[in-house]
Order: sequence, then C-alpha cells, then structure tokens
Amino acid sequence: MSLKDVVTFGEAMVMFVADKPGALKDIDKFSRRLAGAEVNTAVGFARLGLSAGWVSRLGDDVFGEYIREYLERENIDISGVTSDSRHPTAFQLKSKVLEGDPQVQYFRKNSAASTLSGADVDPDYLTGFRHLHMTGIPPALTKETREFAYAALGAMKAEGRSISFDPNLRPSLWSSREEMVSVINDLACRADWVLPGVEEGEILTGSRDPRAIAEFYLSKGVSLVVVKLGPEGAYFRTKTDEGTVQGFKVEKVVDTVGAGDGFAVGLVSGMLEGLTVSQAVQRGNAIGALAVQSEGDHDGYPTKPELETYLQYQLTGVK
Repeated sequence: MSLKDVVTFGEAMVMFVADKPGALKDIDKFSRRLAGAEVNTAVGFARLGLSAGWVSRLGDDVFGEYIREYLERENIDISGVTSDSRHPTAFQLKSKVLEGDPQVQYFRKNSAASTLSGADVDPDYLTGFRHLHMTGIPPALTKETREFAYAALGAMKAEGRSISFDPNLRPSLWSSREEMVSVINDLACRADWVLPGVEEGEILTGSRDPRAIAEFYLSKGVSLVVVKLGPEGAYFRTKTDEGTVQGFKVEKVVDTVGAGDGFAVGLVSGMLEGLTVSQAVQRGNAIGALAVQSEGDHDGYPTKPELETYLQYQLTGVK
C-alpha cells in the first residue's frame, strides 16, 4: 500500500476577525474564518496537491461541524478526528490591523482538543503517512496533549518516518519559560527538520546567530535546521551545506499571522518532493510572502499553479 504524504495534529479554532480596525472590545461585527497552526499547514499542503491528514478532537457543536466541512472542502483527510459531546470546540477573536500584528483573544480552555492524550494516538493511521509535521503548540496546551505529542512522534520514529518540527512558541500557554525551553528542545531534537524563527532560536538556544542556532540542533542529531529571518528570508544548515535564501519583497503587509506556517508548508512540501534544500527554502519564503498579503491565517496559501506563477514572476519578472 502506498503511503500518503503528510499528517499533522493540533487544535483548530473558529476565528472571528473584526470587520474594521480598532480594539476588540469596541467591535460589533466579525467575519468567521478558521485558525490553528497545524490546520493552517494541512490546508497549505493540500492546496499544493499533497495528500494531507489532520488529527484532532472537536466538540459536538456547530463550530465542530463548520471545521469538519471546511477541511473536507480543502481535501484534507479528517478520518483521524474524533468528536466530544462534553467539551466545546475552541474559538478566538482577532482584530483587524492596517499593519503589524493583530490582537488575538483565545477561548480555548477545557476545549475538546485539549483532552487528547497519549491513549488517543492511532499508530496505524499516523504511519499511513510518510511524514509528520508538528508544532510546539499541542505540548503546551495540557499535560494530556503533551503526552499525545510524544506518543505521535514516537510512533512515526518507530517506523522510520520523517518528522519536521516548528517550535511555534506560545509562552502564555506554559507554566514557565524554563519548562517551555526544556520540552520544546527535547521534542525538536527528536525531529529531522527543525524550523525556528530567529527570535525563537534565541529563546531556545541563547543565541541570535542563525549559524549557532543551527549548530545547537545539528549537534543533537537533527539533519536540517532552517532559521526564519522574516523579510530577509531564511538561513539553512545541514551537516554538509549551509546558506541564506533571500526573502521576497512585499509591497503591503496585511496580516503576519500564518506566515510561519506558510513557510513550513513550502519547506516541507519541497523536501518531500525532492527539491534541493535551497529550493525548498525558497518555496517557503514564497508562501510566507503570499501569506502576509491576505487577512485570514491561510487565505493567501497558493495552489501549485499559483505558486509556480508567483515564483516565475518574482524570479524573472515574467508572468
């Protein structure tokens, strides 16, 4: 039986985005969208034509129904998603900004996804995929979701599947900075590809130097480290190669949320398709640039033809 491409897991939230700029407390009207780092990546992978799966638990409520139907329309395998009649689907409110980072208010405590535990991991489902992409958010939610993260990673490693890890640090979800750094680094060092932002790298390794950040993880067995540098692009390093791939110029940044997840989509999809590391990083830069030009977290993620058109224009000036 041939393997599907990439699976991820985490919490999806219904997101209500303010219809106009201003403090969230002053907003009367919102537009509904979907949010969640891992669901962002699942959408991105599927739009590029990869067979993608997402594992989670949703409340048995209208928000849960909305998320299921949304992901089915995006051609994502959700057969690993369960329902919970006792706990709700999480949601969030997000401000509208003219530039910079929006204000986000989360309503996720005691959500259905936060009850996932190690006992909920289905190794047979997960190992039906050749790659696992994970972030540092599920381990931060609850003790149970941390167990789920370790069990899922362990199941994939046991079968020799490749694993990518995006720290996606959320300090407010952790009991302490020390615990966050310890757990995130422990998980990262079990992965094959690690994708920190430079600020995250400083928190996790004590250095802002991309080369030093990469060396920290390479010395512990990781095979590829890509340090995201924002508009400047990204630095990559393996045991035999390194380089910096320049970012793409963006005339107007609409919303930065989802850019890092878009970068992961580009990098991981490129590696799975056999591109060189620098080509995969360039793809990540491209999707990150497209992501910041739209309002929703993953609204700007492209299809494969859209990505190829964007890259051709950016690199050659020819549409």
